[in-house]
Amino acid sequence: MLKNVFAIAATLGLLSAPLPAIAQDEAPAGPRVYDAVNYDLAADPENIWLLDLSNGERVAIRLMPNWAPNHVERIKTLTRQGFYEGVIFHRVIEGFMAQGGDPTGTGQGGSELPDLEAEFSPIPHIRGTVSMARANDEDSANSQFFIVFYPRFSLDKRYTNFGRVISNMAGIDAINRGEPPANPTRIVQASIAADNKPRPTMPEVEAQQDITADMLSAPIGN
Repeated sequence: MLKNVFAIAATLGLLSAPLPAIAQDEAPAGPRVYDAVNYDLAADPENIWLLDLSNGERVAIRLMPNWAPNHVERIKTLTRQGFYEGVIFHRVIEGFMAQGGDPTGTGQGGSELPDLEAEFSPIPHIRGTVSMARANDEDSANSQFFIVFYPRFSLDKRYTNFGRVISNMAGIDAINRGEPPANPTRIVQASIAADNKPRPTMPEVEAQQDITADMLSAPIGN
Protein backbone atom coordinates (compact mmCIF):
# COMPACT_ATOMS: atom_id res chain seq x y z
CA MET A 1 0.00 0.00 0.00
CA LEU A 2 2.80 2.41 0.96
CA LYS A 3 4.60 1.57 -2.26
CA ASN A 4 1.50 2.50 -4.24
CA VAL A 5 1.28 5.85 -2.43
CA PHE A 6 4.89 6.67 -3.34
CA ALA A 7 4.22 5.73 -6.95
CA ILE A 8 1.17 7.94 -7.14
CA ALA A 9 3.09 10.84 -5.53
CA ALA A 10 5.95 10.43 -8.01
CA THR A 11 3.48 10.47 -10.91
CA LEU A 12 1.83 13.64 -9.61
CA GLY A 13 5.28 15.23 -9.20
CA LEU A 14 6.07 14.57 -12.83
CA LEU A 15 2.78 16.03 -13.92
CA SER A 16 3.30 19.19 -11.86
CA ALA A 17 6.92 19.78 -12.96
CA PRO A 18 7.41 22.69 -15.38
CA LEU A 19 7.66 21.58 -18.96
CA PRO A 20 10.76 22.62 -20.94
CA ALA A 21 10.21 25.65 -23.11
CA ILE A 22 9.38 24.79 -26.68
CA ALA A 23 11.41 26.81 -29.16
CA GLN A 24 9.19 28.98 -31.29
CA ASP A 25 10.14 29.78 -34.87
CA GLU A 26 11.10 33.43 -35.08
CA ALA A 27 9.05 35.43 -37.51
CA PRO A 28 11.12 36.18 -40.62
CA ALA A 29 12.34 39.74 -40.81
CA GLY A 30 10.53 41.82 -43.39
CA PRO A 31 12.28 43.65 -46.20
CA ARG A 32 14.40 46.57 -45.12
CA VAL A 33 12.63 49.90 -45.42
CA TYR A 34 14.61 52.84 -46.83
CA ASP A 35 13.67 56.41 -46.02
CA ALA A 36 12.33 58.65 -48.76
CA VAL A 37 14.25 61.81 -49.65
CA ASN A 38 12.91 64.92 -47.93
CA TYR A 39 13.28 67.97 -50.19
CA ASP A 40 12.30 70.47 -47.49
CA LEU A 41 15.36 72.65 -46.84
CA ALA A 42 14.03 73.56 -43.39
CA ALA A 43 13.77 69.94 -42.24
CA ASP A 44 16.57 68.09 -40.43
CA PRO A 45 19.44 70.54 -41.14
CA GLU A 46 21.88 68.12 -39.49
CA ASN A 47 21.55 66.03 -42.64
CA ILE A 48 21.81 68.74 -45.28
CA TRP A 49 25.22 69.11 -46.90
CA LEU A 50 25.86 72.51 -48.47
CA LEU A 51 28.44 72.95 -51.21
CA ASP A 52 29.42 76.49 -52.20
CA LEU A 53 31.14 76.22 -55.56
CA SER A 54 33.58 78.46 -57.38
CA ASN A 55 31.01 78.90 -60.16
CA GLY A 56 29.02 80.97 -57.65
CA GLU A 57 26.40 78.29 -57.01
CA ARG A 58 25.24 76.86 -53.67
CA VAL A 59 24.01 73.27 -53.84
CA ALA A 60 22.07 71.51 -51.09
CA ILE A 61 22.35 67.74 -50.70
CA ARG A 62 20.17 65.61 -48.44
CA LEU A 63 22.34 63.11 -46.57
CA MET A 64 20.58 59.80 -45.89
CA PRO A 65 21.84 58.02 -42.73
CA ASN A 66 19.15 55.37 -43.16
CA TRP A 67 20.74 54.36 -46.46
CA ALA A 68 24.42 54.48 -45.52
CA PRO A 69 25.09 55.56 -41.92
CA ASN A 70 28.87 55.17 -41.96
CA HIS A 71 29.32 57.03 -45.24
CA VAL A 72 27.10 59.90 -44.08
CA GLU A 73 29.09 60.12 -40.86
CA ARG A 74 32.33 60.23 -42.88
CA ILE A 75 31.04 63.11 -45.02
CA LYS A 76 30.02 65.05 -41.91
CA THR A 77 33.34 64.41 -40.18
CA LEU A 78 35.46 65.52 -43.14
CA THR A 79 33.21 68.50 -43.80
CA ARG A 80 33.52 69.74 -40.23
CA GLN A 81 37.30 69.32 -40.46
CA GLY A 82 37.33 71.63 -43.50
CA PHE A 83 38.69 68.78 -45.62
CA TYR A 84 36.69 69.56 -48.76
CA GLU A 85 37.36 73.28 -48.97
CA GLY A 86 39.40 74.14 -52.04
CA VAL A 87 39.08 70.62 -53.47
CA ILE A 88 38.30 70.48 -57.20
CA PHE A 89 35.97 68.34 -59.27
CA HIS A 90 38.74 66.47 -61.04
CA ARG A 91 36.69 64.13 -63.24
CA VAL A 92 33.57 65.50 -64.89
CA ILE A 93 32.07 63.49 -67.74
CA GLU A 94 29.26 64.97 -69.82
CA GLY A 95 26.09 62.86 -69.52
CA PHE A 96 27.51 60.87 -66.61
CA MET A 97 28.76 62.48 -63.39
CA ALA A 98 31.00 64.99 -61.58
CA GLN A 99 33.57 63.49 -59.23
CA GLY A 100 35.45 65.30 -56.46
CA GLY A 101 36.69 64.87 -52.93
CA ASP A 102 40.37 64.22 -53.63
CA PRO A 103 42.68 66.84 -52.09
CA THR A 104 45.41 65.96 -54.60
CA GLY A 105 43.11 66.61 -57.56
CA THR A 106 44.39 63.47 -59.27
CA GLY A 107 41.74 60.93 -58.37
CA GLN A 108 44.33 58.92 -56.44
CA GLY A 109 44.08 60.62 -53.04
CA GLY A 110 41.86 60.57 -49.99
CA SER A 111 41.76 61.40 -46.31
CA GLU A 112 43.88 59.97 -43.51
CA LEU A 113 40.84 58.15 -42.13
CA PRO A 114 40.47 54.42 -42.82
CA ASP A 115 38.54 53.22 -45.84
CA LEU A 116 34.88 52.35 -45.37
CA GLU A 117 33.05 49.07 -45.76
CA ALA A 118 30.49 49.19 -48.54
CA GLU A 119 26.88 50.01 -47.67
CA PHE A 120 25.21 49.08 -50.92
CA SER A 121 21.46 49.44 -51.30
CA PRO A 122 18.79 49.12 -53.98
CA ILE A 123 18.31 52.91 -54.04
CA PRO A 124 18.70 53.78 -57.75
CA HIS A 125 21.34 56.12 -59.13
CA ILE A 126 19.08 58.76 -60.66
CA ARG A 127 19.76 62.37 -61.60
CA GLY A 128 21.11 64.16 -58.52
CA THR A 129 22.28 61.01 -56.74
CA VAL A 130 25.36 61.51 -54.57
CA SER A 131 27.40 58.34 -54.22
CA MET A 132 30.83 57.35 -52.96
CA ALA A 133 33.68 56.72 -55.38
CA ARG A 134 35.99 53.79 -54.74
CA ALA A 135 38.78 51.67 -56.23
CA ASN A 136 38.28 48.06 -57.40
CA ASP A 137 37.89 46.88 -53.81
CA GLU A 138 34.26 47.31 -52.74
CA ASP A 139 35.45 48.42 -49.30
CA SER A 140 37.81 51.16 -50.50
CA ALA A 141 35.60 54.29 -50.35
CA ASN A 142 37.23 57.06 -48.33
CA SER A 143 36.56 60.71 -49.20
CA GLN A 144 35.84 60.91 -52.93
CA PHE A 145 32.25 61.20 -54.13
CA PHE A 146 30.38 61.73 -57.37
CA ILE A 147 27.10 63.36 -58.37
CA VAL A 148 25.14 61.81 -61.22
CA PHE A 149 23.90 64.01 -64.10
CA TYR A 150 21.59 61.36 -65.56
CA PRO A 151 20.30 57.96 -64.36
CA ARG A 152 22.92 55.21 -64.27
CA PHE A 153 21.24 52.10 -62.93
CA SER A 154 24.32 49.98 -63.68
CA LEU A 155 25.88 51.60 -60.57
CA ASP A 156 23.14 50.32 -58.26
CA LYS A 157 24.35 47.92 -55.52
CA ARG A 158 27.93 48.54 -56.68
CA TYR A 159 28.54 52.01 -55.25
CA THR A 160 27.29 53.37 -51.94
CA ASN A 161 24.45 55.81 -52.55
CA PHE A 162 24.33 58.18 -49.57
CA GLY A 163 22.41 61.28 -50.66
CA ARG A 164 20.51 63.32 -53.22
CA VAL A 165 20.72 66.89 -54.48
CA ILE A 166 17.60 68.65 -53.17
CA SER A 167 18.30 72.21 -54.32
CA ASN A 168 20.04 73.74 -57.34
CA MET A 169 20.96 70.79 -59.50
CA ALA A 170 21.64 73.46 -62.12
CA GLY A 171 24.70 74.39 -60.05
CA ILE A 172 26.00 70.85 -60.54
CA ASP A 173 25.20 70.99 -64.25
CA ALA A 174 27.40 74.11 -64.43
CA ILE A 175 30.53 72.29 -63.18
CA ASN A 176 33.28 72.45 -65.82
CA ARG A 177 33.81 69.23 -67.78
CA GLY A 178 37.08 67.38 -68.29
CA GLU A 179 39.37 64.64 -66.93
CA PRO A 180 40.69 66.85 -65.44
CA PRO A 181 38.97 70.05 -66.59
CA ALA A 182 41.21 72.77 -67.97
CA ASN A 183 39.62 75.18 -65.51
CA PRO A 184 38.20 72.95 -62.75
CA THR A 185 35.31 73.98 -60.57
CA ARG A 186 36.22 73.76 -56.90
CA ILE A 187 34.42 73.60 -53.57
CA VAL A 188 34.92 76.97 -51.90
CA GLN A 189 33.14 75.82 -48.75
CA ALA A 190 31.43 72.64 -47.62
CA SER A 191 29.24 72.79 -44.53
CA ILE A 192 26.42 71.10 -42.65
CA ALA A 193 23.30 73.30 -42.61
CA ALA A 194 22.85 72.83 -38.85
CA ASP A 195 26.19 74.60 -38.26
CA ASN A 196 24.86 77.81 -39.84
CA LYS A 197 28.15 78.75 -41.46
CA PRO A 198 27.80 82.01 -43.40
CA ARG A 199 27.96 81.72 -47.15
CA PRO A 200 31.46 82.60 -48.36
CA THR A 201 32.08 85.79 -50.27
CA MET A 202 32.72 84.98 -53.90
CA PRO A 203 35.15 87.10 -55.91
CA GLU A 204 33.29 89.52 -58.10
CA VAL A 205 33.65 89.05 -61.81
CA GLU A 206 34.87 92.25 -63.39
CA ALA A 207 32.18 93.68 -65.60
CA GLN A 208 33.20 93.79 -69.23
CA GLN A 209 32.84 97.04 -71.13
CA ASP A 210 30.05 97.01 -73.65
CA ILE A 211 31.33 96.83 -77.21
CA THR A 212 29.86 99.48 -79.47
CA ALA A 213 29.81 99.83 -83.23
CA ASP A 214 32.33 102.69 -82.97
CA MET A 215 34.82 100.37 -81.27
CA LEU A 216 34.50 97.90 -84.12
CA SER A 217 35.16 100.53 -86.77
CA ALA A 218 38.69 100.62 -88.10
CA PRO A 219 40.48 103.97 -87.86
CA ILE A 220 40.27 106.03 -91.04
CA GLY A 221 43.62 107.22 -92.28
CA ASN A 222 44.26 110.60 -93.91
